Amino acid sequence: MLRVEVVGFISAGQEVAGSTRSPALLLHVGREGWGSRARGQAGAAAQVRTLQTAGCGGELPASLSEPTLPQLGPHLPTRLRQQPWSLLYCTARDGFSLRTLYRCTSQLSSPALLLIRDTEAQAFGAFSTSPIHVSNGFYGTGETFLFSFSPELKVFRWTGRNSFFLKGDVDLLMVGGGSGKFGLWLDGDLHHGGSCPCETFNNESLSPRGEFCIRDLEVWGLA
Repeated sequence: MLRVEVVGFISAGQEVAGSTRSPALLLHVGREGWGSRARGQAGAAAQVRTLQTAGCGGELPASLSEPTLPQLGPHLPTRLRQQPWSLLYCTARDGFSLRTLYRCTSQLSSPALLLIRDTEAQAFGAFSTSPIHVSNGFYGTGETFLFSFSPELKVFRWTGRNSFFLKGDVDLLMVGGGSGKFGLWLDGDLHHGGSCPCETFNNESLSPRGEFCIRDLEVWGLA
């Protein structure tokens, strides 16, 4: 298990000391887009806490050493904003398989952060206070949300119109729904997915084309 421990404060424009191998670092300090180095938030210091980058298959591959998710941390529930995160699953390390994703997250009993980058370099995903798992029906809470970077961060929160937060079939993962449309769905091979406006989140399509091919996918949970 690779354990990254960086505890301290950084200022704007200063690179994070130690390793920048994890997008979890950027939940606290990132402002750049995917593929850039971790930097401090403008005008304020940010504390980087302990995190782990181990899941099913060991160390995070170098090809995904510096993905970032800017500004997302402040949109998480307050109680989670300073928590350490652990990489549970990533396609570059564990392969493209929804069943493998379920297996890697099977021990998770904490919130989950789903990060996706498609073949057109669009970044988007979902946050759930419930772990991702196979289910007979929809599950989750009103703290679930969808998000996209196009390129600015947009967060789509629960509307209260229904409770179709997440549903995990063996060969299909769905987030948000209503009237036969899903806010986000992924197929069993984790090669293809789609996004439509849905009643649960009143979201825009997370991908400009509606359907997309997955380039990278990661699931993070609390360490």
